[in-house]
This record gives sequence, structure tokens and C-alpha cells, in this order.
Amino acid sequence: MTDPMPGVPNWVDLGTADLADATRFYSLLFGWEADVSGEEYGHYTTYRLDGRAAAGAGPLAGIGQPTAWSTYISTDDADAVTERVAAAGGKVLVPPFDVMYQGRMAAFLDPAGAPFSVWQPGTMKGADVFDIPGALTWNELVTRDIEGSAAFYGTVFGWVARESAMGELPYIVWEHHGETIAGMLGMDDNWPQDLPAHWMIYFAVIDCDDSAAYAQSLGGRVIHPPTTLPIGRYAVLEDPQGGVFAILQGQA
Repeated sequence: MTDPMPGVPNWVDLGTADLADATRFYSLLFGWEADVSGEEYGHYTTYRLDGRAAAGAGPLAGIGQPTAWSTYISTDDADAVTERVAAAGGKVLVPPFDVMYQGRMAAFLDPAGAPFSVWQPGTMKGADVFDIPGALTWNELVTRDIEGSAAFYGTVFGWVARESAMGELPYIVWEHHGETIAGMLGMDDNWPQDLPAHWMIYFAVIDCDDSAAYAQSLGGRVIHPPTTLPIGRYAVLEDPQGGVFAILQGQA
């Protein structure tokens, strides 16, 4: 990944049932330092690596909302994206609003039900660091509607879905202005039927096996054990509050 430009994932954050315990878990796992905002921002927490913004977290917005990570896509016009989302068959969950002077955001569901958000930078552009241990390294749409998703995100962001492969498995990469910026994975009948479409986020780690074991010792859970792919070794984990994320050890 590179520094965010419009149409590229530029931030991830966690809505969690226990912000204090989430901060404990992720700070130990990834070496993050917690920068807690004031009450006017709802004590939103920015996690930093060597002073650079890596991810964020805040309390759940509503009763019954599950703990979950969110992917934000950078834009220079959140209002225009909102119009395109609605016209393309998506659902506007949260209309565009200003986050003080830091930026402007909105939240949506794509037609297959995957939630995502957009961030229009103000003083806060998004993440300052990518692709190093503890930082965001990949965003991946997991869906049962490959063709519909290709049409939707192509209309909304101008993305091009290109067929690829992950070893022997079919895989889709998203390209924007000729750059690979994210991925898409289709769910077949082997996936749990009640698992909704979602955006998976991957954090870079030095050693996938060690990080998975450490996460478990901190109260997390290993959902998918460390597995080797052509791009490296990955695992899918769950934090103590149920937030699901992945880790990726890139090829040396």
C-alpha cells in the first residue's frame, strides 16, 4: 500500500464493547501507543506506531451493535460518493457529517450487505504508516456476489476488478488508476451460511505463528490457523470482544 489518494483505503477503526480492554489487547499485540481524545470526540482512540497513526478505536455507537473493524476509503467529496452509492444500489447508513476540523465521513452498506465508510480528509488524512509490523497492509472484500460487487465499486470509486489467483484459488484484485489497492474473495458453499459479506483487514506482523499464539495468550482466539500463501503466511484472529481481523507475514 502507499499513501492514500482518493479512492484508496486510508483508515481502519474498531467499534468495540470494551475500549479499555481492546486497547490493552492491541497495544500488546502490535506495539501500539494509545492516543485518547477528549470527551468532545467520545474518547476516540488513535493507535500510533512510533508516533504515526496506524488505526483507531471507539465505543459502540448503538445497543446491539457487534464489535467490528471498519474499512474507510479516502475521498475528496463524501457527499458525491454518497449520491453514487445510493444510485448504484447501496444503502446510506450514516449520511456525510463533519468530524470537527479533522475531516468528513459517511458510512454505507454495499448491495451485498458489506459495510464500509469513506473519509474526506481535513487535518487528519488517515493512516500515516502502512506495510510495517503493526500497520495496515491489506483490505479485502469477502462477498457472495463477485459480479455485483465489481459493478458497484466500479461505479462508486472507478475501481477495476481483475481476475488473479492466490496459489490454486481464484482471487480478484481491485485496481485504481493502474495500481493494485485491495482484494476481493468470493464465498462459496464451504463458508458459513450465516456469515455476511464484509471487509477483512490485514495487519502486517514479523512472525504469523508467534503473533497468533500471542493473541491467544492475551485472550483472543484463532479463527483460521496460520496458513502459507504465495504472498506470505496469514491467520484470522478474533479479539476478546469478538472483533475479527487478519495478520499477514509477508514473504522475505
